Amino acid sequence: MQYRRDKTKGACYFFTVVTHQRHPILTLPKNIDRLRDAFRREQNKNAFIIDAIVILPDHLHCLWQLPENDDDYSGRWSRIKRYFSVGCVGHQIQPNDFRKNKREKAIWQRRFWEHKIRDDQDWQNHMDYIHYNPVKHAYVEQVKDWPHSTFLRNVERGWYEKGWGDVEPDTIKNMQLE
Repeated sequence: MQYRRDKTKGACYFFTVVTHQRHPILTLPKNIDRLRDAFRREQNKNAFIIDAIVILPDHLHCLWQLPENDDDYSGRWSRIKRYFSVGCVGHQIQPNDFRKNKREKAIWQRRFWEHKIRDDQDWQNHMDYIHYNPVKHAYVEQVKDWPHSTFLRNVERGWYEKGWGDVEPDTIKNMQLE
């Protein structure tokens, strides 16, 4: 089955990436560090800008800006997921965690969800969705308290006030992305 993906060079994209069978492997500090290393390695080899990211126990959301003449986000995700998977700890491999006819560990869902950002309002909506996600899932009561997010970095940039998200923002009340 062929999936149709938008391939616009230099575009900004929102992504959702989920662990295999939603195993909560992203709760272990070593795995968080490994994932950060995977992103850094890929950014050093194939530049892209991360405007926002949130890492939750079983999935992550992020917003990327690709270089002007580049549309290869799929390759980037493949390499990030592969690097992470090689050093992933704490995941007890079960017989059904190997994919049929392949010898690959099932650490991640095979595919990911992407959305090309259309305009400034769409970008803001997705930024808000990313940063509010830990509150939505009841991991924290305030956005600023989630440690695996770019929220505080974006407060320093002046993109958010520190108290943003104390109340569910209007921009995301009706968004359903997962």
